[in-house]
Amino acid sequence: MANSIIETISGEFASAAEKVSGNVVAVHARRWVPTSGIEWKRGVIVTAHHGVQRDEDIKVLLGAGRAVSAKLAGRDPGTDLAVLRMEEGASAAPQLGDSTSLRLGHLVLALGRTRRGDLVASSGIIGGISGEWRNRRGGQLDQHIRLDLALYPGFSGGPLLNARGEVVGINTRGLAHGRAVTVPVATVNRVVEELLNKGHIARPYLGIAMQPVEVPERMRPKLPAETRAGLLVTHLENGGPADVAGVLLGDVLFEARGEAVEHVEAIQASLATANIGEVLQIRVIRAGEIKPLSITLAERAR
Repeated sequence: MANSIIETISGEFASAAEKVSGNVVAVHARRWVPTSGIEWKRGVIVTAHHGVQRDEDIKVLLGAGRAVSAKLAGRDPGTDLAVLRMEEGASAAPQLGDSTSLRLGHLVLALGRTRRGDLVASSGIIGGISGEWRNRRGGQLDQHIRLDLALYPGFSGGPLLNARGEVVGINTRGLAHGRAVTVPVATVNRVVEELLNKGHIARPYLGIAMQPVEVPERMRPKLPAETRAGLLVTHLENGGPADVAGVLLGDVLFEARGEAVEHVEAIQASLATANIGEVLQIRVIRAGEIKPLSITLAERAR
């Protein structure tokens, strides 16, 4: 009985790999080891940003063993994704699955392609899964999917398949200090659309540098209860959103969106969910007084 179950699972994974194989590619955009990628839709390759170390002279090795030229459409370090365009492509896009249906312990299959064009695979389980994740690069992913499998050199940029043979994301070691994680399909779709349209991901910024400081004792009675620290403004970008809004060097920012702010990470979290053009309401301490300010978030000039 056990053997028949193993044979069934083995057969299903083998069929899944074969079904997606025509869309899995090797991307030659750095020295030595290429990175993997997948033709997300006709003529559009998704791969790992950290594996694309040059913007020109990019070669893509297709499943049939043919090498074709590709052009960089855009990249997003925050999600470690890069998008390439090529003139020819597969006849059909891969079947995409819903990564929200993944559960801890589910069997999954990671695919890649070698320098010579051989399809390779690594199997394992979902080692950890949770909701939205803002990673150390500042990217916002719809889910945090951690893999318990061997993601060998060159596998980053390749697809993750569920037990039904559906592509549920793009694998990478470039977002979590070398740990194998998967960028879920919903995030990939969002990033691919914006990179194809704009060539980059538009993210709001303040144009400000800050460091945590303790709030002076004499100011605490004027502040919300339990406020003990804030962020001292140490640098302003000339003409940046904060500068335009009237923020000054030496201001101590202690509140944003009506919530206490004691660490830079709190401001970064606010920006991660904000849109360009949105107005961020803050309060600062200036010369012993509390001053409200409104900062219109803008896109950093490229």
